[in-house]
Amino acid sequence: MRDGERPEAGVLLDWYDAHARVMPWRVGPDDRRAGLRPDPYRIWLSEVMLQQTTVAAVRDYFHRFTARWPTVNDLAAADDGDVMGEWAGLGYYARARNLLKCARAVVADHGGVFPETREGLMALPGIGPYTAGAVAAIAFDRPEVVVDGNVERVMARLFDVQTPLPAAKGELTELARALTPDARPGDYAQAVMDLGATICTPKSPACGICPWMGDCMARVRGTAAELPKKTPKKPKPVRAGIAYVAMRKDGAMLLERRIDSGLLGGMLGWPGSAWNSNTDDTAPCPPVAANWVDAGAEARHTFTHFHLRLTIYAAILPMDAAPERGHFLPQSQFRPSDLPTVMRKAYDLARGHFAQE
Repeated sequence: MRDGERPEAGVLLDWYDAHARVMPWRVGPDDRRAGLRPDPYRIWLSEVMLQQTTVAAVRDYFHRFTARWPTVNDLAAADDGDVMGEWAGLGYYARARNLLKCARAVVADHGGVFPETREGLMALPGIGPYTAGAVAAIAFDRPEVVVDGNVERVMARLFDVQTPLPAAKGELTELARALTPDARPGDYAQAVMDLGATICTPKSPACGICPWMGDCMARVRGTAAELPKKTPKKPKPVRAGIAYVAMRKDGAMLLERRIDSGLLGGMLGWPGSAWNSNTDDTAPCPPVAANWVDAGAEARHTFTHFHLRLTIYAAILPMDAAPERGHFLPQSQFRPSDLPTVMRKAYDLARGHFAQE
């Protein structure tokens, strides 16, 4: 690619027409040509789910959500606990809380119809610039720039951007904006993401079959494999805590719903201590007097900003137990899959103790 030239969007769109990934929320090129339009609800739901998560991890969740709540009106009317339970395991649980707030705002303030513009979408709870741009482009074919990690990688290589991320985000966004066409911007946005996911991959990019091969400055200069550059991350600190996993003699489990703010907000979990950076500050705080037994292993989990190590204590409680914290969930209503991942790990470590009783 010579200075002043830009790769042609049409070349990439031709590639996308032949190689677009099949996704449950996507209306493919052939269906678009047949007159089908994307469902804004499904596009919005998929974009929220895909934040910080892979397509492979999201597919089953998306199928379950849309089977149970096929429209935004259905989701807006859903019970909070049911939605949080279905979300369990996807992580970043503030997304699930904002999902409900946004669905209810769409129904209450917009008659169940999503706004078509980026500005209108950003006025909804929990929708930021990226999601607004993605929904506006993909669902409504607005010429909005859509930049995820795949697009950043494609732009960094296409223009041989040496500035490391995250400092390069603004520059990469403007480069992506300059390439976004007025024609088929929704398909174009998905095409760049598909290119990054399938050809311009983080390791061993398949440059020989890339539709933009002749336009890629990094390929010409031999720098593709090292781009995008990234500023080294600081090591994550370690926090420690205690989780108390108790089962009543009738099989009911002692659980508590965490407060909405903070990590795992609104999710079911086991009563326990605060998560402290100084492990010496982790003092016992059982929710009820019982013969608590150390499970003998830690539940370890990594969050965005720290590693967590939970010491697990297990106990069988009598029928007349009166805990100071939490509530008993009947055995018939307890589903480990409704728990966030770290709480499921704690349960898996504790249930061996229950089996021995």
